[in-house]
Amino acid sequence: MSDNEMNNVKLAKIAIISFGLISLFGDIIYEGARSIIPSYLEVLLAPAVIVGFALGLGEFLGYALRLVSGPIADTTRAYWALTIIGYCLLISIPLLALTTNWQIAIILVIVERIAKAIRTPARDTLLSVTTRAYGRGKAFGLHELLDQIGAILGPMIVTVSIFYYSAHKVELPEIFRNTFLILFIPYLCLLVVLTSGYLKMKKPTMDLLKAAHQEKISEPLTRSFYLYSFAVLLNTAGLFPVSLILYRATPTLLEAIWGVALLYLLVQAVDAVIAPFSGLAYDKFGIKFLSIPFILSIFPATFIAFSFIYSTFSFVFIVIAAAVFGAILGMQESIYRAAVADLTGVRKRGTGYGIFNACYGFGFIVSGTIFGYFLDKINEGYIAYASFMIWYSIVLQVLSLILIFISIKK
Repeated sequence: MSDNEMNNVKLAKIAIISFGLISLFGDIIYEGARSIIPSYLEVLLAPAVIVGFALGLGEFLGYALRLVSGPIADTTRAYWALTIIGYCLLISIPLLALTTNWQIAIILVIVERIAKAIRTPARDTLLSVTTRAYGRGKAFGLHELLDQIGAILGPMIVTVSIFYYSAHKVELPEIFRNTFLILFIPYLCLLVVLTSGYLKMKKPTMDLLKAAHQEKISEPLTRSFYLYSFAVLLNTAGLFPVSLILYRATPTLLEAIWGVALLYLLVQAVDAVIAPFSGLAYDKFGIKFLSIPFILSIFPATFIAFSFIYSTFSFVFIVIAAAVFGAILGMQESIYRAAVADLTGVRKRGTGYGIFNACYGFGFIVSGTIFGYFLDKINEGYIAYASFMIWYSIVLQVLSLILIFISIKK
């Protein structure tokens, strides 16, 4: 291995650790907050319709605005600036500790989602460029592992905080505010790691980007990329979402409602375990490995349907559905992103990540709506919709597999 190759591998390892820790602290902040934001808004007397609309709007903006932030990153090459701005805006979450009305709280929550839209395409482009010599699948897998550790720690920290303040008879609004205040600590840690990573990696990453930008005059996004993005849209549109898995579990766990939170932690834990291994598999087998999560995506809907059809084992099927969803999520958030890097040139990669994430997010809007409709019908007594749910998922995953193989061929 030449000195240049050794330096690139060293840079890749620094990038994985730096971006991984940045994401870890970021996830502690916003995943922890997301576990109590709906309850906090209710305590502030926000109407349910406002809460549902505002949180839905935030999720939509968090994905849709990547169609704008991705091209801006490519055009300006301000990858680091957009990454830093996006992470610094996470201050909106600890600032919830200072809110006393739901209108301001909702604004801060939406700012956090916009911040994610700003930083994600730029950050993923930086990570993809710096980790090429190490193996993108492995790099994104390890990054997702650290990310998910934060996603587990965040809700755990929030749970402990709420338990502590509740035990000390603190009034409900103050319990939430004190908990948001605690999230200033991981925010300060985030700023330290972000600053350190920027100082260590700015020059070598910009050198790599500059060299890559000079390789070709024009790098239009290919038909294979668009086929892949649409395949991911169909894949997520046919995947039973975790929010509805938790919704389905709630009536079963009314006597032990904390079990719903444990189900969510199960999803995050399986995600963390699966991500690095799927990254290694992707580096070995390439984009065709995506057929595995696409096939697995049939099973969450299947097991939820079984939970209605075979009600005696209802909870068992719900747990299996959650575990399978966690495995799929670990692959989606690691190798799906790695595939974008392999299907796009660096000059259009920020744009590519923007388009990919918009398709990914839109797919979940579709799945949430369709599967939510199926659940409502089943709860009304139309059990036949349980079978419709399975067939709907099968059809969309088969179509997504066809598109993946066409993309590979091209």
